[in-house]
Formats: sequence, structure tokens, C-alpha cells
Amino acid sequence: MQVWTVVNQKGGVGKTTTVVTLAGLLVNRGKRVLMIDTDPQASLGYYLGIESEELPRSLYDLFHHHDQLSTKLCLSVIVPTSVERLHLMPASTALATLDRNLGNKPGMGFVLSKVIELLADRYDAVLIDCPPVLGVLMVNALACCEHIIVPVQTEYLALKGLNRMVKTLDKMGEAGRRVAPYTIVPTMFDRRTKASLLSLSELARSYPNTLWHSVIPIDTRFRDASLAHLPAPQFAGDCRGVNAYNELLNGLLERGQNDVTHRATSGR
Repeated sequence: MQVWTVVNQKGGVGKTTTVVTLAGLLVNRGKRVLMIDTDPQASLGYYLGIESEELPRSLYDLFHHHDQLSTKLCLSVIVPTSVERLHLMPASTALATLDRNLGNKPGMGFVLSKVIELLADRYDAVLIDCPPVLGVLMVNALACCEHIIVPVQTEYLALKGLNRMVKTLDKMGEAGRRVAPYTIVPTMFDRRTKASLLSLSELARSYPNTLWHSVIPIDTRFRDASLAHLPAPQFAGDCRGVNAYNELLNGLLERGQNDVTHRATSGR
């Protein structure tokens, strides 16, 4: 099972769009996909037309009952979307209280890891959307994944947020925590603007080893898809933005397969 976390310590860089679009592409390839929303703003739910606050349960319940986790409890939180084989574990505003109320309890850093383990035979891929704030939710999302995707808008202020995110990952590694490999993905790229061109050049200079080789272009079809409450691949599968994400997905899957092969070879 593929487990990818989409994260950045700056909002508005395309995290939710990245999660929904990659999920839609995976579904088109016949995969069973679970999206987990760890952002108290519940953007994933709103994108897909799901009113998270009106649901009887949310991801918060799993953290609140972290010492009683079971497959049945995890499944009770998951809701279907309008797209077949695409499911959502929704967020709620209650998640904003986690750090204050439960953050210091033992085992809180690995709740999502346990949840995914309980659901491993039901999904082919899990994509996790993160809040832009470092806390127990982001720590959970980073601890349970096999690869980290860091979208960054190609503009100056977003580069500052990226710098904070990379420093966070470095500090976690220095503290002895497991940190999955990450890929920086330039988003909302507009080759007509000097700001986008300069930002992309700065990304290539500062992060040559972790920067994805291409870009996600600015595309109004993403906005149209969100208004229709559909992933862009299901709404406008031939648009240039979806094509770019499809190229990203191919690279992520290829890398994941290489990692599996490497682990199998190393184990022999």
C-alpha cells in the first residue's frame, strides 16, 4: 500500500488540490484510495461537497479513543465520496484542540500509523492532507508515510514557507525520528510571470536533489473541479494541470516500486 503525506508549513500552496488530484488519478487506474484529512479546516471535505461538521464522527474520534482503536472504529469514521473507490476520513474543527487536550499523552505520535495498519488490506493507497502548523497532527502524518510530497507555490513568500518545512524535516531527522524521503513539487506555475520563473530558478538552486523535474501549471480547471465537488481527473481529465499531476504520479509510483525492490534485495 502506498502512503503519501502532502505537507507544507504555509497554506494556499496547493496541498488539498494535490491530494484530491493524485487520488482521482489513482482511482482511474483501478486503485482503492483513502484520503485522510488532518487539517481542522476540513478542506478535503469541502472540496468534495462533504459537510464534515454534520457527520457523526471524524478523525478526532480516533485520536480521542487512540487506546481503543479497532478496524470497526476506523471504518465507522470513513465516508464514501461521489467517486467510486474513493473514500474520505474527514477532519473536524475539534482537531484544533488535540495539541492542547491530548498532545502530551503517550502514543499520540503514532495514531495514524495504527489506523493505516488496521486498514491495510482495504486500500491500495492512502493520501494525507496536513494542516500548515507543526503539531501532533503533522507529526502523525509524517511518521506514518512512505513518501512526503511538499507542494510549493512558485512565488517568493511560498519559498520562505518551504524553507521552514525543510528545516522541520531536518530537525526531526536530527532528533532520531524516521523521516521519509520527500519531493518538492512546484505548483501554480505561470511561465508568463517573472515571479514564477525566478521562484523556479531559486528552487532549482536551493533544492537540486529533492525538487521534482517538472511543474504543476496554473489551471482554472482545478477551480472549476472544486466548484463541481469532483477531483480534476474526473471533471476535466485532459486538462494540462491533470496531465502534469499524472506525470508526477508516474514518478512517485516508479520510485515506490524501486524502494520495494531495494528493500527486498537488501533483505536477502
